[in-house]
Amino acid sequence: MTEPLHTVRFPGETDELRRARDELLEAEIDLRRRTEAVAAQRRSLPLGGAVPSDYGFEESGGEAGVTRTVRLSELFEDGKDTLVLYSFMFLPGDSGPLERACPACTSIIDALDGQAPHLTQLINLAVAAKVPIEQFREHAGTRGWRNIRLLSAANTTYNRDYHTETPEGSQRPIATVLVRREGKVHHFWSSELAFAPADQGQNPRHVDFMWPLWNVLDLTPEGRGSGWSPRLDYNS
Repeated sequence: MTEPLHTVRFPGETDELRRARDELLEAEIDLRRRTEAVAAQRRSLPLGGAVPSDYGFEESGGEAGVTRTVRLSELFEDGKDTLVLYSFMFLPGDSGPLERACPACTSIIDALDGQAPHLTQLINLAVAAKVPIEQFREHAGTRGWRNIRLLSAANTTYNRDYHTETPEGSQRPIATVLVRREGKVHHFWSSELAFAPADQGQNPRHVDFMWPLWNVLDLTPEGRGSGWSPRLDYNS
């Protein structure tokens, strides 16, 4: 008989359930090992190419209505040589001249905003959108974001250079990691699963690692739901 993995038992648990749970637990342990191995493989990547430009992003200043240009190199604080930069999508609006914020990206940043004070103890973190910074800030205000650094990439070629938009100009939600080495900024990693073939019935799941919504739903009998996706407003 196989030795049990642990001795914890839950109320009303049958032997049949315990056996099934142990099989699943073995799979979960294997997944944990694979996750650790992939993370180690990612960390060992060779240094990527130097960025082609010290992009000038727009950022809100200290006063209302005041904006300033911040260079990519300036997003790296002293003692922090890694920048995680998430590209946030705004989608064509149903009416009117302005795009609407992507509900999926919004769901991600809803969670990331709360984690930002922790993450920025170790790394630099920012979110960039291809809309004017005032429009991005207005959306942030409706969500109550207080901690995440918001940038506009509207006047740069960053989105095109790093494939966070299609050749036709549609936006892509891509997470990019950039590093500073010897005073130069280099590409380190991007969520390239967005560009790779997905298994049948799956979306690319390229940003699931930073999206608690799906990770929690994966624990439930209902799973991710059939065709369900987050919305900006559930009251209408």
